[in-house]
Amino acid sequence: MNYLSLKISYNSPPKPKFTYYNHINEQNIPFRSSQKPKICAPIQSLMGTNSSYNTKSAPSLFTNIIDRPLHPSVDPKHVFTGNFAPVDELGPTECPVVDGKLPDSLTGTYIRNGPNPQHMPRGPLHFFEGDGMLHSMQLSKGRAIYSSRYVKTYKYKLERDAGGQIFPNVFSGFYGLVDMVQCVASTARVLMGHVNLKKGFGLANTSLAFFSSKLLALGESDLPYIIKCTREGDIETLGRWDFDEELFASMTAHPKTDMTTKETFAFKFSPFFSPHLTFSRFDANGVKQKDVPILSINRPTFIHDFAITKRFAIFSETQLAVSAANVMLGKGMPTVFDPEKVPRIGIILKYATSDAEMKWFNVPGFNAMHVFNAWENGEDEVVLIATNATSIENLFLKVDMVHISLEKVRINLRTGNVSRNILSARNLELGSINSSYIGKKNRYVFVGVGKEIPKMQGVVKIDLEKEIEVSRRFYGPGCFGGEPLFVPRNGDHVDAADEDDGFVVTYIHDENYGESKFLVMDAKSPNLDIVAAVKLPRRVPYGFHGLFVHEENHSNQKSL
Repeated sequence: MNYLSLKISYNSPPKPKFTYYNHINEQNIPFRSSQKPKICAPIQSLMGTNSSYNTKSAPSLFTNIIDRPLHPSVDPKHVFTGNFAPVDELGPTECPVVDGKLPDSLTGTYIRNGPNPQHMPRGPLHFFEGDGMLHSMQLSKGRAIYSSRYVKTYKYKLERDAGGQIFPNVFSGFYGLVDMVQCVASTARVLMGHVNLKKGFGLANTSLAFFSSKLLALGESDLPYIIKCTREGDIETLGRWDFDEELFASMTAHPKTDMTTKETFAFKFSPFFSPHLTFSRFDANGVKQKDVPILSINRPTFIHDFAITKRFAIFSETQLAVSAANVMLGKGMPTVFDPEKVPRIGIILKYATSDAEMKWFNVPGFNAMHVFNAWENGEDEVVLIATNATSIENLFLKVDMVHISLEKVRINLRTGNVSRNILSARNLELGSINSSYIGKKNRYVFVGVGKEIPKMQGVVKIDLEKEIEVSRRFYGPGCFGGEPLFVPRNGDHVDAADEDDGFVVTYIHDENYGESKFLVMDAKSPNLDIVAAVKLPRRVPYGFHGLFVHEENHSNQKSL
């Protein structure tokens, strides 16, 4: 089989075709519009141009104004079904190894984060807004212990005690007067002092990170929560880390740690207030350094991930913008697609004190989702490895209509030239590299294959030097996994020649039988051979990002 390696030219970019969704159409049938709007909102206005609106009966019009029908992407009854449905917490439970043998060198805890709603609201709820639940697999001396616990965020605890929803699901959007009234009620709770927004209102449902000897659960709408893995295999939430009140409101779910200096770099995205992007740095002890506001971003743009190199930090600005008016006027989700906007990549020195020297490069058609790595090729060139979403206007509404490719982007800092190579024809998202190579040139990336992200059909290994796919494993009919996570065979200490010497781990679910397993694969083998499979005591819902915490890091964990 031949795999695609294409050069992309910017001389005559093809004119994109866009699909928009009419949320008044009761059958939720997509329709195409030849009219070129100024801003293409994923969720159309109630008073849109759909001719069927004017022919509805008065009772139907009244219903649409008061409590509009929900699009399937934010209808809890549609979203949280099958293996997307939430599960209860489960304490430490020993699990049998049903295939192969767990490697002796794989000692530590694999943890994966993901949305798991504590309460199912009557109104809208997008998959991205479920409460964070951690699913852990502790491995030691051939034994495997599974546990799942909610991240005990401020939001989670308030709603647990109240027995229902308190915080509005802003990202899911507002669709009628009922949603607006609920928002007003939530605002009243804040004004009366029943809810303290300084304690956070996020979900911690996206990813995990380990820096400054702390294990963190993260979601980009809040600050990190410190997590502890107990000796018994349980998971505890120790509290919210506000960096001694030096960091306010939120932090990216994808911080990057320089493995040489042990410094960690991050950013804060502000959807409604300027600066919309703020670059942050933390020393090896977790002490926050002075923020760098990125004032060259004039409009709030969806930025989920970034990269670092030896000298630089790299941000990708997409065609997804944020519109507060969409939410305030009950038009749906806050994200809007701007076809007139040209995506661009911004590069700034890691130790910059302002964004005065930040350089921006236009990259038409490049809407980066996850950034796996970046490095410097000499003094003048930066190489970026990231996924790119085409038809990004469908990202939050109809993800199976979005093709996500893995690309290598080369940026010449001196000439301003940008080139892109597509590394595979497959639909690829959610992946990992050997974390020892963050910010340095690496050769391999392991990426999930699938159309209905985060429900992945298999995993492929891409050789970034040869720009080809070299290994693959598919889970079989009706079986799906999540993000494939690379774990070095010998902990964090790996020679450059052995970059791929280790394992790829993930949870998989067999929808035919309703069973879930923890899978360990040989990262070096041509077919990503199964080393061990552990049967789990119950299904593990599909989720987002994971992390492997080696045994030596457990003993060095710090609390608040």
